[in-house]
Amino acid sequence: MTPTIVAPTLARLGPLHTFSQRIGARLSKPLERLVGAVAWVHPDVLTIIGLALNGVACALLASAGSSATGVTPSLLRAGGLMALLASVFDMLDGRVARRRGRETSFGAFLDSTMDRYSDMLLYMGLLILYARLDRTPLMVLVWVAAFGSFMTSYARARAESLVPSCTVGFLERPERLGLLILGAVANHMIAALWVIAVLSNIAAIQRVAYAYLGLKHGFTHLGRRP
Repeated sequence: MTPTIVAPTLARLGPLHTFSQRIGARLSKPLERLVGAVAWVHPDVLTIIGLALNGVACALLASAGSSATGVTPSLLRAGGLMALLASVFDMLDGRVARRRGRETSFGAFLDSTMDRYSDMLLYMGLLILYARLDRTPLMVLVWVAAFGSFMTSYARARAESLVPSCTVGFLERPERLGLLILGAVANHMIAALWVIAVLSNIAAIQRVAYAYLGLKHGFTHLGRRP
């Protein structure tokens, strides 16, 4: 397969301008003002606070129903709002590190690792919720969504150890988190989980295909041999 054929193929699978990036651009000014207010806090502390708040969100989601009472929308909504608050800290830590000139390799590693723990805490809360509701099919749905979320992140990390970049995919972490928050606040969690379960696993497969095409044809950049 020639570069003229492979390059367009990779380009179609390649990086997309995500909805979250557009939202992030709109929020950049308010976030910068908030960064100024918390710039005295160490970035790693902000990362840990975000994780702790997701732990609280996990507890709220897990307690948002039982087989006797069904789902309690107020607790589900509280869990979603707590996850939203946690996401603010997740956005602040990197910006504070840049503002203070304290960007480190360990800080980036810690942030990425805590992101995975935070994601799993939210899914664990939902898993416990549906176990309390005695809804085994929904427990499976949560597992598939969590599996897809993890594999999307893992596929990117592993691929980028082999090719320069692998941001292909429909659903990055901010979109997945936004769907979980929206599902909780609007009491439409099952619909949100279906979207995450389907699109996150498709994104993981896309990343496998992207890495395969790039490595098979020896491209370190789209359309260029090393």
